[in-house]
Amino acid sequence: MKKIVSIVGARPQFIKLAPLSRSMRRYFKETIIHTGQHYDINMSEGFFRELHIPLPDVNLEVGSEAHGRQTGKMLIQLEEALKSHGPDLAVIFGDTNTTLAGALAAGKLGIPLVHVEAGLRSFNRSMPEEINRIVADHCSDILFAPTRTAMNNLEKEGLIKRSHLTGDIMADALLENIQIAEKQPGILKKLGVKNKSYYLLTLHRPYTVDEHGKLKNIFDKLNGLDKPVVFPVHPRTCKIIKGNGMHAGSNIVLIDPVGYLDMLVLEKNSLKILTDSGGVQKEAYLLGIPCITLRPETEWTETVDAGWNQLLDPEDPDLAHKIIAFNPGGKRNDIFGEHVAEKMTEIIKRVI
Repeated sequence: MKKIVSIVGARPQFIKLAPLSRSMRRYFKETIIHTGQHYDINMSEGFFRELHIPLPDVNLEVGSEAHGRQTGKMLIQLEEALKSHGPDLAVIFGDTNTTLAGALAAGKLGIPLVHVEAGLRSFNRSMPEEINRIVADHCSDILFAPTRTAMNNLEKEGLIKRSHLTGDIMADALLENIQIAEKQPGILKKLGVKNKSYYLLTLHRPYTVDEHGKLKNIFDKLNGLDKPVVFPVHPRTCKIIKGNGMHAGSNIVLIDPVGYLDMLVLEKNSLKILTDSGGVQKEAYLLGIPCITLRPETEWTETVDAGWNQLLDPEDPDLAHKIIAFNPGGKRNDIFGEHVAEKMTEIIKRVI
């Protein structure tokens, strides 16, 4: 059997890996390399268990570092791991430092490379993720684009010949797991919240949380909302909150990071979702939950065009009122496709 190495390291990548890994293993020998970018049990090990992904064959245990140091450590260790396993193909996902290091390591070794979730552009070069996306796309031999907009972006950059419109792999993951999640609503009872009685908040992007003054300003505004805000706190954000002695306020309920199934339950039952995350924007759309993206731009412009996602500057003095007033309705078109893992696997079968 041909050998494939899947390179992951962060929560969104585990979610994308799950359906693709199951599909690829019917035809290929897969090795999973985990860089250790996310190492908290709720952000890593728990996802492998919940999503029934085989435990990683290799864990580089890189951990948390500044961008350059973290990416450099990954690159050194990934090069050695790839040499050791000698794959016929490597697969990278999304736009994290793991994605960037995987792209560079495979590219330097001449290993054919697939990028899942290619072609996304926020057109904001101050985002580390934007740099990672661009480099990964231009290093890759096969580009799996989730949307027509992503295909258009790849065409503008001269990459159309290696691009395939497959749909979004996270749609597969959500469809596979939402019914399981709905049968396990324990997180709602634990938090003492009911359906549509709370807002759900996620924040982790550097430009949202790294300046504690900006983060405190967001908290102050969200305390003006008409319902409580449930906030599963990313370890990175938690470090900034604790390091600066910040208090979120009485209307914001800080909780530890949750697993994928609990997150789906929280999303599905929330009144609205407030986020700076790309993946959460997609999940909100797929679940039919109004989403407010606390950023001036998004790589998922289709959700905004459809009317279900509103971009708001987190420094807007009228933020709380605008969140309360955003009440989309109407039809949600099929933006993200279906049977995506199968489509990807069939393309891979043709090229290796």
